[in-house]
Amino acid sequence: MISDKNRKDINDFIEYLIDNSTAEEPVWNLEKVRGGKPNKWNYIDGCMMTAILSLYEYTGDEKYLDFVDSFVGYYVQDDGSIRTYDPEEKNLDNINMGRSLFPLYRYTGKEKYRLACDTVRHQIDIQPRTSEGNFWHKEIYPYQVWLDGLYMAQPFYVTYENLYNQMGGCIDSFRQFRNVERLMRDPKSGLYYHGYDESRQMYWADRKSGCSSNFWLRAEGWFACALTDTADCLDEQLYYEKRYLEKMLQDLMDSLEKWQDEDGLFYQVIDKPDYTGNYEETSGSALIAYAVLKAVRLGFIPKRYASIGEKAMDGLIRKKLLRNPDGTLGLDGICLVAGLGGRDRRDGSVDYYLSEPVVKNDAKGTAPFIMAYTELLRSGYGEH
Repeated sequence: MISDKNRKDINDFIEYLIDNSTAEEPVWNLEKVRGGKPNKWNYIDGCMMTAILSLYEYTGDEKYLDFVDSFVGYYVQDDGSIRTYDPEEKNLDNINMGRSLFPLYRYTGKEKYRLACDTVRHQIDIQPRTSEGNFWHKEIYPYQVWLDGLYMAQPFYVTYENLYNQMGGCIDSFRQFRNVERLMRDPKSGLYYHGYDESRQMYWADRKSGCSSNFWLRAEGWFACALTDTADCLDEQLYYEKRYLEKMLQDLMDSLEKWQDEDGLFYQVIDKPDYTGNYEETSGSALIAYAVLKAVRLGFIPKRYASIGEKAMDGLIRKKLLRNPDGTLGLDGICLVAGLGGRDRRDGSVDYYLSEPVVKNDAKGTAPFIMAYTELLRSGYGEH
């Protein structure tokens, strides 16, 4: 159970994040804070919008909806255009914040949010693909599929198709998951490699498989959430496809559970906990907790899997939600960013993943933590 003190601490922490953030200056977007650049439409804020909307849907407290309406509404114009967002950039990350448009339209009735759904959907029509049919992660990363991208694009894609396109693209989305399972899953461990390069030209790609060389925790977490959230979006008319995604998730949880440590957390490089410098990482642990707790609540996987998420959240609350010298709380142990390729030779090695900065309160950790917390409350785990 979550103690009254823990609940108060978490609620105070959420209030601190919201009270100190605007669309122009979100306190949780440390990449923007550190870079000193103006904020723009981005997936990091999109994750937080999803988290705050989950709080609204659970509590019914209008302050959460009002905050998201104000934040997203800053970018969305009356004609449905979106300030600072360019579909022609062909970056899957930018689709993620579009997920908030559906509930905003449903709850507020503002037509600009409905029109903005079409603006984001246009990117899917022009997004480059591999020969297997998967979206490139970004146009600047040609022929590459990253696990991150499944979370960034597929839940939006399937939701849009259900609502506005008679489920037209849902099988396409499902096939992209099947391709990832076929091409990026390690048959021995059951874990998924972070990236795949169809061209086999990138320095991080195995020349035979095209995959990167390690299992990065947050990528695994993004993928777990993509499976849960996309299965949630799929209509029951697609019975086989929905059940298949649920089975993929259960198989992944079976593989991940072996690596959950005694604190309930997972390591930055999942399968190498004894590697010097490896550490219990917050964002990936929280993403897994959210994915499994939501999947259990929706009946996608058996109830026994809830213990994975419950133990992860217990560990995060106990070890990562820490008191700052000024009395505020901070969620620590969050890998700021990690990727593959680019100018700084992100080679997918263990040492690379362990070299990236570890920060506090970044939304890549705080958002899934809040989402998992909401799932705990929905399940009754947080009740007396």
